[in-house]
Amino acid sequence: MCGIAGVVSATRESNITEALVRHMNNQIVYRGPDDEGIYVADGAGLGMRRLSIIDLSGGHQPVFNEDRSAWIVFNGEIYNFPELRPELERRGHRFYTKTDTEVIIHLYEEMGADCVTKLRGMFALAIYDKTKRKLILARDRLGKKPLHYALHNGNLYFGSEIKSILAVAPELAEVNSQALLEYLYYGYVPEPITAFKGIHKLPSGHLLEFENGEIRVRQYWDLPQYSTHTPKSEEECLEELESRLFEATKMRLISDVPLGAFLSGGTDSSLVVGLMARASSRPVKTFSIGFKNDDFNEADYARIVAKKFETDHHEMILEPDVVQTVEHLTSSLEEPFGDSSMLPTYYVSQMARNHVTVALSGDGGDEMFAGYDRYRIHADRQVFEKIPGWARKLYRDQIFPRLPNSMQGRKFSYNISLPWQERYVDGLSFLPAFEREMPLLSDDFRAILARSDDPGNVLRRRFAAAPAKDPVSQILYVDTKTYMVDDILAKVDRMSMLNSLEVRVPILDHVFVEYVASLGPEWKLRGKQQKYILRKLAERVGVPREVLYRQKQGFSLPLVHWMRNELKDMLMVLVEPRTLERGYFQPSGVRKLMDDHLLRGKTMTGRLWRLLMFELWHRNFLEKYVKPAGVFSLSVTADSRRTVPATPVLASAPVGG
Repeated sequence: MCGIAGVVSATRESNITEALVRHMNNQIVYRGPDDEGIYVADGAGLGMRRLSIIDLSGGHQPVFNEDRSAWIVFNGEIYNFPELRPELERRGHRFYTKTDTEVIIHLYEEMGADCVTKLRGMFALAIYDKTKRKLILARDRLGKKPLHYALHNGNLYFGSEIKSILAVAPELAEVNSQALLEYLYYGYVPEPITAFKGIHKLPSGHLLEFENGEIRVRQYWDLPQYSTHTPKSEEECLEELESRLFEATKMRLISDVPLGAFLSGGTDSSLVVGLMARASSRPVKTFSIGFKNDDFNEADYARIVAKKFETDHHEMILEPDVVQTVEHLTSSLEEPFGDSSMLPTYYVSQMARNHVTVALSGDGGDEMFAGYDRYRIHADRQVFEKIPGWARKLYRDQIFPRLPNSMQGRKFSYNISLPWQERYVDGLSFLPAFEREMPLLSDDFRAILARSDDPGNVLRRRFAAAPAKDPVSQILYVDTKTYMVDDILAKVDRMSMLNSLEVRVPILDHVFVEYVASLGPEWKLRGKQQKYILRKLAERVGVPREVLYRQKQGFSLPLVHWMRNELKDMLMVLVEPRTLERGYFQPSGVRKLMDDHLLRGKTMTGRLWRLLMFELWHRNFLEKYVKPAGVFSLSVTADSRRTVPATPVLASAPVGG
């Protein structure tokens, strides 16, 4: 595990130096505190910071092939490398390390860029082919590891984090208004754009090839067709799931350093811990955090699971300095990020790192097995599809605008009047519902919204590309391609790597995921029971019923309490002139939101948190690169708009993102 960065010029005559690459590396030392490696030659520079996991003494990167014509820097873990290596050796390849990284470079010699199709694991990698003067970037199938790139003045810059690129090309710190709009909709910036116009995320499951100054991005993997397999019985389904997930979990126990697991006390992490305990000859180290407020404390459930599987359990009841933590995180995050569960993820990563270097987590269970309440709610609201479309449109256009904002059920009535896909888009989009109640955006920013790509199209395009016929499977596909990648996995990667901790996710093993996708929706959402077959599997593994059949909390935290107490003073930045003069929001809308929360006792926590993260990102990260000057580049140009096609394949080079 490490962080990677680098730059390749379209020509041999370039000013790429070891010092420049080292400066890119220095921005991400926490991703790899154990070692640094740099390769510079012939107009190319590759850099890495290493967190040593496998082959501690011999795994120095960059790694090269036999004649040193191809070089690689790699962030991630390849779990099937012990099976791939002997086959490559039989074909005459000579190895000088015991690492998974070297397997990739020899696979590249055999297969070219398509070598990534053989890899089972998580990865972001860069291969430089000296003979062809070609750079290949690749990101794992489900987007567990991040990778960014920018083509600027004939140079292709890349990095695990945006800050590595900005460190050597600060002129790229031009705010992308499209990305900010999408953040205000979803609480994150969906791939492939970033908060900066000239910098892009390489989408999950994609390859990038840079040759002769031109970029080509193409997709090498997508989720398969949903609902193609019908098990003969529930027992057969459970046996298959158990076998596949046990294999995926056991593979992820390969490590030359201490290893443990996050244990929240929920279904997914408890199941992973149960399978780890079966595969391990020693007690599994488990880590959980809790809060003094019982409404947000799942430590009791984690304790039950730890006792059941006889783990070496570590628990911390937190009384954090939340103000200092928020300041630290918003200084580190390169894009505004509105998921408040980044705080407990950061804390549990910090605690785990005191004991281990690698931790397994249960992420992915909700998107694979319909674990969120919104899946059940959406299924319940399918009944409204029976109302004629013309009647629902009449209601939205003629009746809804006349209803008072204070009317109970007003938001609900609007939502159910929409067609089902639009209903889902509206339910996940913060801004449209808010704007229907109270104008929040400034006139200038609203004008940008009117002439930009509708942020709702992010989800609509995914619906159009979904390899599924039934609504539940379509929604699972959409969430897997958006919320899971750009919120859940981005959060886990950033918070764990800030603590130099590697996190592995067995539920998102792509072989396991492909089998789960093949199951029909009835195995995931049965009646009102979410994650039906996964809970049955957890029971089978031994997770106690009182853990499995209780109300879902997620990674909860006492945010409402904090925002009325510890964070109250910090919230006041939202009504400071410095904030309002940026030009994004209507001062009256922001003040009303604050008054509702602080004076009228209304719970506006989620909305205020999203706005607070937006402003603190400007102050704590962006202003390192851009001098504050009122409005931050409130404009939309062609290259700042999203250019994702309706199909999931990026067949050409969308340098404009």
